[in-house]
Amino acid sequence: MQKTFTTDDVTIRDVPPTPVAIMEHRGDPATLGATIQRFIAWRKAAGLPPKTSPTFNVWRSERRPASPADYSVDLCVGTDQPIKANGEQIKAGEIPGGRCAVLRVVGYTDNLEPAALYLYRDWLPASGEEARDFPIYCQRLSFFPEVPAHEAVAELFLPLK
Repeated sequence: MQKTFTTDDVTIRDVPPTPVAIMEHRGDPATLGATIQRFIAWRKAAGLPPKTSPTFNVWRSERRPASPADYSVDLCVGTDQPIKANGEQIKAGEIPGGRCAVLRVVGYTDNLEPAALYLYRDWLPASGEEARDFPIYCQRLSFFPEVPAHEAVAELFLPLK
């Protein structure tokens, strides 16, 4: 069952800049699972568990681009420590601070496209706000298997001018 979102579900927050370690996934979304597994293994080896180091996804393409090769997402973990790649393609980056429209999604957060579309297609035009030049991203506050899938929580952030 898909949740219906309303303007009451969206809050505007000032968020601080967040230094992150980034593992990029570029290419067919069918191979994203393998990238996620490499990311999980890397962050365990780096001592950056989800309980103490926030988890982010930054979407740099549509969920289903015309060509699967154009799919692009960054898997990120918040850290201000020096990045040790340990053989993986990891780079340092930052999620910029500033005003963001925030939409919390509870339960089954594997497909956040409906929430993202609500922010872009419904909330943004009606709000009088303008999107900033940084893609929509999410922070995964709790996720499977640490909690049951129906209790997973993610917050989507739409950067605003």
